[in-house]
Amino acid sequence: QVQLVESGGGLAQAGGSLRLSCVASGSIVSINTWAWYRQAPGKQRELVASSTIGGSINHPDSVKGRFTISRDNAKNTVYLQMNSLKPEDTAVYYCNAVVYGSGSRGDYWGQGTQVTVSS
Repeated sequence: QVQLVESGGGLAQAGGSLRLSCVASGSIVSINTWAWYRQAPGKQRELVASSTIGGSINHPDSVKGRFTISRDNAKNTVYLQMNSLKPEDTAVYYCNAVVYGSGSRGDYWGQGTQVTVSS
């Protein structure tokens, strides 16, 4: 089994920055894909960043140039640096990992961390 634990959420002012972290632990051989999603009240969960072990990184237009995903494979950790925050970035942020273990593959989610941006 694999557990994902997020940290770094909180309150920021518009134009400010926050850095989210997510650490994976458990039966892990490699993490193929890391991703960050967010879900605002009354809205669907949406992808805000993804990173594959092969080096492919994706950010949707809504956060491109403001959010940056990075990963530390040795620490089984992913980060989301969020700059120039806007009130519309307010949401619960979730990390997601596609994990390969010994003869297994799983898709795991963190518990979510609240990000609130005030105007």
